[in-house]
Amino acid sequence: MSEAISAVQIHQALIQLCSTIEEQKGYLSELDGAIGDGDHGVNMAKCFRGVKAKLEAIAPADVGTVLNAVGMEVMNSVGGAMGALYGSFFLRLSSASTGKLQVTLSDLASMFNSALDGVLAIGKAKVGDKTLVDTLSPSVDALNEAARENRPLPVALAEFETAARKGMESTRDLLARMGRASRLGERTLGHQDAGATSCYFIIRAFAQAGKV
Repeated sequence: MSEAISAVQIHQALIQLCSTIEEQKGYLSELDGAIGDGDHGVNMAKCFRGVKAKLEAIAPADVGTVLNAVGMEVMNSVGGAMGALYGSFFLRLSSASTGKLQVTLSDLASMFNSALDGVLAIGKAKVGDKTLVDTLSPSVDALNEAARENRPLPVALAEFETAARKGMESTRDLLARMGRASRLGERTLGHQDAGATSCYFIIRAFAQAGKV
């Protein structure tokens, strides 16, 4: 594995992500049904079918172009907070990688810091509120630490995914403090957050992009 991930690799990894979301739609909706509306998986799957069609219709000219196509489709096809959050997430990643044929660890850290800032600005959630931020924030912290320590890219990406998984799993022990789930109080304990889980699948796709 090299010390950079190409636009082609990211393009292929995101197409694979679309298949993962489709495969996991029942699981995501089951998680959401325990403490939410129960439609997270269905909505994500519908959205990422559109994303897959967009990705298959474009050439991966550069990383920013690929991510912009995803962000625009998500923003336009998913209603409510999730569309705004994930749409902003991908568009921020795109803005920070415009014109880049490949991205290094330093580039990835800059991209994901920008994406996290966008999600925090829109959603107003913080770590511990039982949201996708519990997955995203620690994974970005891991990426930043790896960049500061100048770790090999494969090592950094493995740590990136591990931090995301642990963050996702941590939501089982949290009280929901945002959205409809927050009304359920202690009934939300023991349930993994659906948004944190779909965020993990997205982070994992980027972590595995270098292996594609």
